[in-house]
Amino acid sequence: MTRFSVAFLITFFFGIYIGVAQVSADCANAIPICNNTPINEGTDGYGVDDFNGASISGCIKQGSGTIESNSAWYRFKTGESGELGINIGFDVSEDWDFALYKTDDCNNLGEPVRCNYFDNSDNNTYTGFGEDPTGVDNFQYDDYLQVESGEEYYLFINNYSNNNSGFSIQFSGNIFVEFPYTALDCSIINNLLGAPMAVCEGEAVELNAATTDAIGYEWYMDTGSGYQRLLSENGPTIQPTVSALYRVVVMVPSGFNIVSDVQVAFSKMPVTEAVSDEWVCLDDSVFDLSIKKKEALGSQNADDFRVTFHKTMSDAINGIDPLPDNYVPNTALQTIYIRTASVENTNCFDVSDSFTIHGIETPQLDFSAEIYICEDAPFATIGQENSNSAYEYMWSTGDTSSQITVDQEGVYSLMAINTQGGVSCMTERSVTVVFSKPPVILDIETQYMDDDNTVIILTEENGHYEYQLDDGMPQGQPVFYNLLPGVHTVSVADLNGCGIDMEELVIVGFSKFFTPNGDGANDTWKVEGLSVIENPVVTIYDRYGKLLYQMRGDGPGWDGTFNGVPMPSTDYWFKLSYTDASGLTKIAKHINSHFSIKR
Repeated sequence: MTRFSVAFLITFFFGIYIGVAQVSADCANAIPICNNTPINEGTDGYGVDDFNGASISGCIKQGSGTIESNSAWYRFKTGESGELGINIGFDVSEDWDFALYKTDDCNNLGEPVRCNYFDNSDNNTYTGFGEDPTGVDNFQYDDYLQVESGEEYYLFINNYSNNNSGFSIQFSGNIFVEFPYTALDCSIINNLLGAPMAVCEGEAVELNAATTDAIGYEWYMDTGSGYQRLLSENGPTIQPTVSALYRVVVMVPSGFNIVSDVQVAFSKMPVTEAVSDEWVCLDDSVFDLSIKKKEALGSQNADDFRVTFHKTMSDAINGIDPLPDNYVPNTALQTIYIRTASVENTNCFDVSDSFTIHGIETPQLDFSAEIYICEDAPFATIGQENSNSAYEYMWSTGDTSSQITVDQEGVYSLMAINTQGGVSCMTERSVTVVFSKPPVILDIETQYMDDDNTVIILTEENGHYEYQLDDGMPQGQPVFYNLLPGVHTVSVADLNGCGIDMEELVIVGFSKFFTPNGDGANDTWKVEGLSVIENPVVTIYDRYGKLLYQMRGDGPGWDGTFNGVPMPSTDYWFKLSYTDASGLTKIAKHINSHFSIKR
């Protein structure tokens, strides 16, 4: 955005704010700050040009005039080592920038170690570095600064708005958690009344102007309409109770009276209202903690106070590790500690209340999702075997027990409900019931090849079956390859335990045709592989069932004649009988017993 500086009446406003609001427009007169942070009434003008005509300093750029428009300068010195952050608060409609310089010389500022020059188009209420205290993801924030003890810094704060309602400065970071009283070195404060004070409502404050050779004291207070004499105060100390600018005039024999000003700002103490307990389901669902903030604030203004939730009282007191609004409870009973803090001064907080999250166990249903019923026992018990008396059960059939008995195929659903504190946690699971019939081998197709005999098993119905050849490994497909000649057993078993069917088959080899023409090639027809079959007998018939020839064992084969008469070129059939393992004579089934004579 294009920015225009407001820089009229520089000398007048500079003088006013130095005397009244602890604001210095010039680096050379930067206000020293220590543990208590200042809350100011705004800036107007920039005094002298601290950047000597430069157009840029770090991320800070020149407006229509100088880099400074309406500026305030502060300085501080670190007393410890650690992680340092600064929050500069302001009205959401205003445009404030800052730069932090690591130096002890205003004539040698160098490049800022942290700075911000955004125009606040996102309507944030803070800028700085570290973490925005409101918890929002504020792109105007840089990372925390790692500092060492004894480092000196100058903080430049600038307003580009024609109107500004002032700003506040808050320090943050682990250095203030670990060293709350020595994080900053207070030796740089040489003002008689010390640094500006940001304190909590009701907190005891004393301003001490005691001077060795003083012959009298006069105290003044300014609440916004100019300094007014406090006639009843004429001693070296006073105890302020309201937010104001305070001035003391210390009269000394030399006549060069000492005048010192200080700002004291009392922030209202929050009160955490009673917050009701909650009952939630322990099913990894998110509980929105933000709905409890309104309860905690009651009638207090949400713009003035910030509510955070913590797992421990220690975290709440220290204002660390706040729980996210989208919180996932994972225990049966958990105490949530509430911290209600002033936005203006985070040191003003209340941690007197808490509430309990009661975690309700979500029922677990672990029964099988698929059940098969055999035809010979057409009933099945389905559902949760181990029921819980504290739960309510509801089937899609209307039944209210954890298990039911069914005699029909279909999909059945069970819902288990655990209700506590007016909250119901439920789980639903379905089971598919299927009637399973015993397998029946309908046919076995045999495909004969010179080097590959293949068997395909056909069943009456498609089911959950497994297939086995002889003593081999069961398989899911009904096809077996590369069968050797001989007697084999195939079986089909129902995977759900509903029966098994078996068939015996014989694998032999034979030609599909032969040419009995006396040329010495393919003049006879015979069945190969009979040597591995006990007592094989091959009987040949014509299409009318007339017996033409019978071979026992592995004989020379049929020459295509009947009673010495050549049989015509046509199709012929055969049967193969054999003795099985139990000594019984059987006719081999599932043989494609068809061949031809070609002349």
